[in-house]
Amino acid sequence: MPSTDRILTTHVGSLPRPTALLDRMKLKLAGEPVPGYPEMVAAAVAETVERQVASGIDIVSDGEMSKPGFFTYVQERLAGFAPTGAKYSSFKAEMDAFPEYYADYFARAMSGGAVAPIQPMTCVGPVSYRGHEALATDIANLKAATAGKAVAGVFMPSVSPNGVGTNSYYKSQEEFLFAVADALRVEYLAIVDAGFTLQVDEPFISHVFVDEPDPVLQNKTVELQMEAINHAIRGIPPDRIRLHNCYGINEGPRIHEATLAQVLPFLLKANVGTLSFEGANCRHEHEYHLFERIKLPEGMKIAPGVITHASNIVEHPELIAERLIRYIKLVGRKNVIASSDCGFSSQACYKTEVDPRVMWAKFEALAEGARLASEAPRVLAGTSAARA
Repeated sequence: MPSTDRILTTHVGSLPRPTALLDRMKLKLAGEPVPGYPEMVAAAVAETVERQVASGIDIVSDGEMSKPGFFTYVQERLAGFAPTGAKYSSFKAEMDAFPEYYADYFARAMSGGAVAPIQPMTCVGPVSYRGHEALATDIANLKAATAGKAVAGVFMPSVSPNGVGTNSYYKSQEEFLFAVADALRVEYLAIVDAGFTLQVDEPFISHVFVDEPDPVLQNKTVELQMEAINHAIRGIPPDRIRLHNCYGINEGPRIHEATLAQVLPFLLKANVGTLSFEGANCRHEHEYHLFERIKLPEGMKIAPGVITHASNIVEHPELIAERLIRYIKLVGRKNVIASSDCGFSSQACYKTEVDPRVMWAKFEALAEGARLASEAPRVLAGTSAARA
């Protein structure tokens, strides 16, 4: 849990997988037998937890070592879905504005660098949860990896109901989303019952503000998506849940994407204890000013990105401290956790955009920046009390 003595550090969940694991994962996804694969995944989880702790991360995850990516993960965990056969397509306005850049970018990064093709899914039958065995293995691996470790918390990401694919079966989008929410609730409850913090990954509502031109339909769509999230997490103590929001593209111009001002009012309606969002990349760093006029709900904390997943530059610890202090002045010290903008390998890729060695250096800088911000008494004295 967040500490009033110092600012804790975390990240968004996905981390680069070892090359040997990627080789075996690729074979497994192709349907080939892979002897020793479960043991290899468990070893990768243990190693990544060890490195997180050594780098100064307080609230750790399994790095999503077992997951090839969102769509493959959905097919494994939820019944009722099938590949659409279409190519993954999103970020149309951004790609239309910079076609040459993104043709090269997607050939080598994100979907282009994944160990398996990204296949969008559509619902073709009743949705139910079928990932019990895979989930139990993930939980057991993370429990084993964190046993006896000096960590302040452990979290496990899970996809939002809005991110599993399109609907070709249910009569309405509302019926579809609530069916998915009920199915994913099985996973959410198991994560919380295991003693972990649940992180609901929700980069999807940001797309609505770009893809849907009608403001009325924007609001209606996003309201329904947030209702589905709250339905899925109903009854779970908010302090056991984080909600992560980002914008989809990593390294790029990113002109055609939502603003935090558009998204934040909806995120604040989530019955969660912590909001995680991008705050370190130069398209969004200025948006901390929103908290000058928007008040956090009682008991809610924020985990803004103060290092970015979209650059191989290692942020200076003093800059990280400065970014943290901006938020602390506005929402109070006890309500801020230092985090990254997004995951560093949302798809299992041989070549991640940020070199793994650079990522670990970023984590070390994050820990040092949080330490510096924690030791800024003249800035923080009184602010915490005033916001408590």
